[in-house]
Amino acid sequence: MTARDGLRLHVRDYIPTAPARALPVVCLPGLARTAADFHALALDLVADEKRPRRVLAVDYRGRGASERDRNWRNYDVRVELDDLMQALAALGVERAIFIGTSRGGLITMAMAAARPAAIAAAVLNDIGPVIEARGLMRIRGYIGKLPSPRTIEEAVDILRRLQDAQFPELTYAEWHEMAAATWRQDADGRLLPDYDPALLKTLEALDLESKLPELWPLFGGLAGVPVLALRGANSDILSPDTLARMRAAHERLEAVEIPAQGHAPLTSHKDVRRPILSFIRHLG
Repeated sequence: MTARDGLRLHVRDYIPTAPARALPVVCLPGLARTAADFHALALDLVADEKRPRRVLAVDYRGRGASERDRNWRNYDVRVELDDLMQALAALGVERAIFIGTSRGGLITMAMAAARPAAIAAAVLNDIGPVIEARGLMRIRGYIGKLPSPRTIEEAVDILRRLQDAQFPELTYAEWHEMAAATWRQDADGRLLPDYDPALLKTLEALDLESKLPELWPLFGGLAGVPVLALRGANSDILSPDTLARMRAAHERLEAVEIPAQGHAPLTSHKDVRRPILSFIRHLG
């Protein structure tokens, strides 16, 4: 499918074999992540015995199988929100449960402001109205700067050096899975980051020495729907104080902290999938 400006977009569409009468689920990844992050969760949702659901997982422009944009300034939440609305219209999805990891949570909150009727419920994965600058500084240290490993084993070592403090208890298999979803193999067999390195420019444009704007008005757009807010216990993006303020501001918000995970909790991990699946099973 294509965006409003003609750029080619890719969406994974998981369709149950049984009739899907329940609300569909829309999965939105982090800044430099892809739809692949939601594969295990999507398989759980689409195969649920009592209430199978259609699941859409989105590759934003410049990520995964979506086309890269020649103008890096279009790697912007407002543009990506419009891309999402175009994709949902093309796929016939008028109302859904949204699962947003990091950047995806920002887009979910923006959707709540722009088209509130589209959101039946939301899962905000390690993101809220206040984003900690120190976490963005850490992310800016590697986005767009990842080396090209010679082997997937070397890619695993790179990720562990970068993120071991955030995810101290991951098994080798889990690091391997994360690495496989971070790099892609090109036609010559080289491993390259599965996103446009120009994403770095969007982070360089942020003044992290000044206080970042707070997004409480956007978060307020979710006031009328159930929300599950996940926080990695080691997160440097979503603080415990912000999560507590979110609970106080939203009477239908359920908060869960994921032990031994940082930013952002991995939806491929059973300890992260479990509360998401439980939350969604109680919805329409």
